[in-house]
Amino acid sequence: MQRIGFVVIRGVQMMYFAALSVFEFANLGAGEPRYAIEVLSEAGGPVPSSAGVAIDTKPFDDPAFDTLVVSGDMQITAASPGLIDFVRRAQAKSRRIASICTGAFVLAEAGLLDGKRATTHWLMARELQRRHPKVKMEEDRIFITDGDVWTSAGMSAGIDLALAMVEKDFGAGLARTVAQKLVLYHRRAGGQSQHSQLLALDAKSDRIQTALAYARQNLKAPLSVKELAGAAHLSPRQFSRAFHAETGVSPAKAVENLRLEAARLMMEQGRHPMEVVASETGFADRERMRRAFLRAFGQPPQVIRRNANMAV
Repeated sequence: MQRIGFVVIRGVQMMYFAALSVFEFANLGAGEPRYAIEVLSEAGGPVPSSAGVAIDTKPFDDPAFDTLVVSGDMQITAASPGLIDFVRRAQAKSRRIASICTGAFVLAEAGLLDGKRATTHWLMARELQRRHPKVKMEEDRIFITDGDVWTSAGMSAGIDLALAMVEKDFGAGLARTVAQKLVLYHRRAGGQSQHSQLLALDAKSDRIQTALAYARQNLKAPLSVKELAGAAHLSPRQFSRAFHAETGVSPAKAVENLRLEAARLMMEQGRHPMEVVASETGFADRERMRRAFLRAFGQPPQVIRRNANMAV
């Protein structure tokens, strides 16, 4: 049975413990204990979360874990000398060390990320890079594995990181079972972007949201303004005006962004030929998709795929 330690500090966010649930459900899915879970803090006892709920913890003791997962806080306060020492000793005795969200700042302060590829929440990534220039920061990644160190983006990305650990430890079958029990997508690829085009478009009215949902479900179709306006039950002229007012972009640009997101996801999660990716996401051919990737990302699809494969 593998020993999993979850380190918490004052102000930890409750969402951090969603990753703990992955290991809990791995035990349930396997029908036997696969992971022994411990929640730790420097002094032990109750640790207040950012929501005001106190978390009961054990004090730091033997740092020999199979996996140690470190949290951060919303203020990015400096890690205590005791925490830094514990993390450094744990790396020497543990199979892997991980951070979720701003927990990467703790690993960076301990020197564990020097020379390594790492990620954190995109809002904090540049601050981490400023404080710790030796870190090879990749701010637009869900999670990254570099040797024995794993780092993830914002709190929900900790679930993806934990599912990837379960898959690595006990196979894709158990990870899939855990995801199903938690009513999750199997897991997002580590190289996947932290940003979603549907979130970026941020439509406010039901009609424009309906049109966007229709577009995402029918990317292989031409998706003309007339077709999208029909889904929104508006005239093409009304639709175009309302769409731009709510999203800040034209319907054509929004459709291209949704196609780019879908194509990037296909490349990150599979080995589909580029011609298949282009066809399935509505780009018509590989060359049109390549030009769209260059406009949006400054890189061709092959480079995006290679970077995604390097992330795990």
